[in-house]
Amino acid sequence: MYGQGIARGLLVTMKHIARSYMDDIRYAGRKYSGEGNFGTRQGMQATGSYTVQYPDEKVAVPERFRFIPFLIVEDHDHPERPGHDWCTSCGICAKVCPPQCIWIVRGRNPQTGRPVPEPDAFYIDIDICMNCGYCSEFCPFDAIKMDHDYELASYDRTSAHIFDKQKLSKEMSHWKRIAPTTALEEMQARGGWEHMDIIREKAKAERAAARARKSAPKQSS
Repeated sequence: MYGQGIARGLLVTMKHIARSYMDDIRYAGRKYSGEGNFGTRQGMQATGSYTVQYPDEKVAVPERFRFIPFLIVEDHDHPERPGHDWCTSCGICAKVCPPQCIWIVRGRNPQTGRPVPEPDAFYIDIDICMNCGYCSEFCPFDAIKMDHDYELASYDRTSAHIFDKQKLSKEMSHWKRIAPTTALEEMQARGGWEHMDIIREKAKAERAAARARKSAPKQSS
């Protein structure tokens, strides 16, 4: 029984090796050249064994791939709130973070000194981050998401691996591009592409306008 299993496994391996040589002949030595060939080798019709020529070739990551978090900000061409933070500095992401790699400084009004719902500073130590996605999952404002950028190696971990608010902030269009299905689901749950607070304010204003129209005296013709 065990001898037959080993023989079958070796047979499968030999088939892959043989198909690899057959592919080399079929591609006429151009198996690893050309963007079209890479797409074919990554597709369902691929045969034999092959090597991804990284970094010239990169395997596409799935939409729900999780790596270092980033902060959502409005697109810079937004008509009303260009570049505005979605984060309200509530601190929930820092509380649920298992390795405690998130540090937030809440913003304050310079005139009154009272706190405002936006972060003055936001730091993540990417060497400590375990990419679990808890911060994104528990954020009540959809303000922090998991990025797809996994090429973050450097020789200076003391400064290059401490991401500040400037490095973490990315436009809403970036999230729509890397996770279109998830972004659409979140939009439908919120009721629009805007921040949850903006959607609530607009809905409140519409209700107030409707009540005003209803209570306004009708003009007689």
